[in-house]
Amino acid sequence: MIKLLLKTGLACALLGASIAPAAAQEKPRTILFVGNSFTYGGHSAVHYYRGDAVTDLNNERVGGMPALFKTFTEQAGLNYNVSLETIGGQGLDRHYQTKRAVLNRAWDVVVLQGHSMLDRNQPGDPRLHVANAALLAAMFTAANPAVDVELIATWARADMVYKKKGPWLGKPVTVMTADLRAASDLAKRSSRDIDGVIPVGEAWTRAMGEGVADPNPYDGKPFGQVDLWTYDQYHGSTYGYYLEALMVFGKITGVDPRTLGDKERAADELGISPSEAVALQRVAYEQLAKG
Repeated sequence: MIKLLLKTGLACALLGASIAPAAAQEKPRTILFVGNSFTYGGHSAVHYYRGDAVTDLNNERVGGMPALFKTFTEQAGLNYNVSLETIGGQGLDRHYQTKRAVLNRAWDVVVLQGHSMLDRNQPGDPRLHVANAALLAAMFTAANPAVDVELIATWARADMVYKKKGPWLGKPVTVMTADLRAASDLAKRSSRDIDGVIPVGEAWTRAMGEGVADPNPYDGKPFGQVDLWTYDQYHGSTYGYYLEALMVFGKITGVDPRTLGDKERAADELGISPSEAVALQRVAYEQLAKG
């Protein structure tokens, strides 16, 4: 409760009732993204998109999904200093073990993204994810008691659903999505320092359910639908990362993603058509409104 009262302009409060525009800010808010290739936009044009607009703490010149977030905030008239620290193929445990010296400072907002299977050695087991999300959140809260720590519940992997042996083979995409969301919800319940969960995976399945995106990339893409996965059916495509960034933008800032509109700059620069951008913005709005 004390931590919640310390915060100002939180998206979680704004989205509790409705998604409303945030007020213009004079002092930049600092936001840190901690994650992996799902954060830096692996295997897509998003990977090095606007690397000069954000600060890569690993000095790898990555732009990624954080740069999309930055672009959205600029168009919304908001002032954010955006930083990221990413390690491909790793969960939150690797960041806690090896990057604390880089990460441990006062931030206004921190967005954490864990491994796509929760535990790379024991797919589907949430314990490692839950424990290290809590450790990182506690560290950030010690540095700034008012920090907003958000945890991304990521998308299901088509390769794990349709092709590879594991706990999700042969099950609907929604099952893996629900398992990933449940793990992040468990992490939030287990730690007073984690403030919210961003349901990116559920935005993906919503896009599929509404006919915006193809639910099975192995059986051919229906006309007029986008593929949220890239060529490996594991990482996101440009469309997938765009939807992810819209979800983060709406959750963190409280701004309705639909206000970005059909002339949204990042979509145009990345080859997403105006109609596709608007459709993905609508999906993000609807999922954020649901929670």
